[in-house]
Amino acid sequence: MRPITIYHNPACGTSRNVLAMIRNSDEDPIVIDYLKTPPDCDTLKTLIAAMGVPVRAVLREKGTPYAELGLDDLKLSDEQLIDFMLQHPILINRPIVVTPLGTRLCRPSELVLDILPKPQRGAFSKEDGEMVVDAQGRRV
Repeated sequence: MRPITIYHNPACGTSRNVLAMIRNSDEDPIVIDYLKTPPDCDTLKTLIAAMGVPVRAVLREKGTPYAELGLDDLKLSDEQLIDFMLQHPILINRPIVVTPLGTRLCRPSELVLDILPKPQRGAFSKEDGEMVVDAQGRRV
């Protein structure tokens, strides 16, 4: 079985919650700090295609140069948007998780539960205290 990969930003609470849920399912994922090791063009295109979402759905606005770069211009092509994400990896929304069951942008974080091959081993609460999985490993 292929390993699980997470494109992770350790400064992001959502990303940290997703990584913790992956580990709560007894998986040891490949963790790619995408700001330090950004995906190349082919990998980014493959991830977007695997998620089945428009390129714009992967763009992050908050805390990025999105506005300064004029990325709200609907005339920009997918190729141009991808070029901006490659030049400024902070524009790539996170976390993106790849498992044998699919690829997904896990926002909100509990979306990762839909693509994990193994069940949760026990209770899980997000960093803010919100219960996501009960003591029996079931989604709340």
